[in-house]
Amino acid sequence: MRAQIKINRTKNSKLSSLDFNNIPLGRTFTDHYFICEYYDGEWQDMRIEPMNTISIHPATMALHYGQAIFEGMKATLSKDNQPLLFRPEQNAKRFNFSASRLGMPTVSEELFLEALNTLIGLDADWIPPSEGSALYIRPFMFADEGFIGMRAANSYKFMIICSPSGPLYNKPIKLYAETEYIRAANGGTGAAKAAGNYAAAVLPTEKAKAKGYDQVLWLDAIEHKYIQEVGTMNIFFKINNQFITPNLDGSILAGITRDSVITLLKDKGYEVVERPITIDEVIESAKNGSLEEAFGTGTAVFIARIESIGYKDININVSKETPVADWVTDTMNAIRSGSMPDKFNWMKKVERL
Repeated sequence: MRAQIKINRTKNSKLSSLDFNNIPLGRTFTDHYFICEYYDGEWQDMRIEPMNTISIHPATMALHYGQAIFEGMKATLSKDNQPLLFRPEQNAKRFNFSASRLGMPTVSEELFLEALNTLIGLDADWIPPSEGSALYIRPFMFADEGFIGMRAANSYKFMIICSPSGPLYNKPIKLYAETEYIRAANGGTGAAKAAGNYAAAVLPTEKAKAKGYDQVLWLDAIEHKYIQEVGTMNIFFKINNQFITPNLDGSILAGITRDSVITLLKDKGYEVVERPITIDEVIESAKNGSLEEAFGTGTAVFIARIESIGYKDININVSKETPVADWVTDTMNAIRSGSMPDKFNWMKKVERL
């Protein structure tokens, strides 16, 4: 497959201008991006180009009808400076799940992984070396046919861009349980990484931030009492020494970090239960002292310790002691750096180009 990916290396690398100790979130991009087009029923013209803007038609269907999906991934460095990817095959599978849900063509896992490895191999020097930092990777696809009409597009672009990033949250966060707006409902696109899901979350998130919170805690669409997920992550509660996380009911994103944390917790001997959990149950557990920890999991945030949750006129305080969240963070970092055996075969090496 790699022979089919044409590589046009940049002649003017911007790497020397990057301060790895001060990386502006989401504003710095590596020297190259991957792109290919879907038309006549197949993916064609796979190539890597120097980072630049792209040209699209004003009637590009993604702009009007929202056929757009994405993934979030990270590349890190091992102690011997080897570029590593964390469970990339799972991102390929979820990418195709999202594509299918939005009536878009799938991308073969072989193409997805080969494009990923080629791009990361080319821009490996952009991976930040410090623990907690990483090269954030954004594979995405959108309908690029120029047409005004409500139907599935006939042409698409599949692209991958990369941006070095530091830790997103350096301290415990505060959540606001939203009771007016919803993220997703059964039968909708909540289980897909559809761009529209995040567009609908912008206003509620800004309102939550204006109240002093960091993220929105989404509740179910019907009764506004069952916890779903946080704005950019899944959520775990430790209650009576048992870890509870909302079950994947079709409206919750199947987080890859979520799945990995469940595996680690079970391997350590903790009981993990995937089931519906209400905000009232969390309130009661906080009152009686059985709420021991709460944390979010996601590619961007990794592990985010939760300090408190605001719900109507109630403030739910969570314990400031987070021994298990700390252990999960340390263990995941150790696996990603190669300082701990990768017993689950999660890390995939990338060849530098």
